Amino acid sequence: MKLEVLHVPDCPNLPPMLERLSEVTHLPITTRIIDNEVDAERFGMAGSPTLLIDGVDPFATGGDCECGVSCRLYRDEAGRIVPAPSTEQLCDALTTATQPAGGTPRSTERLTDHP
Repeated sequence: MKLEVLHVPDCPNLPPMLERLSEVTHLPITTRIIDNEVDAERFGMAGSPTLLIDGVDPFATGGDCECGVSCRLYRDEAGRIVPAPSTEQLCDALTTATQPAGGTPRSTERLTDHP
């Protein structure tokens, strides 16, 4: 699993994102500075910071990326505006990313015999 955080230079919301990610995973986390609209569109940055798990934004809202080099804010479980997803929201995103399309974790899939 590849974790990458896209951000603008000196983004004040980058440290909370990285701290919370490090609390919930020991996977390596790379960062990429995005400083123009072309790269924001190219890499899929929907504001800074944007987490990509295997190239997918788990917090995207809608089909098309509203990409740009602006700040990105998130909502916590209570609907409050926050600088980064909560540790619980990040755990959920990582868990969802490890599941196959059917939603059942691979380790618990059952094989059945067919006559």
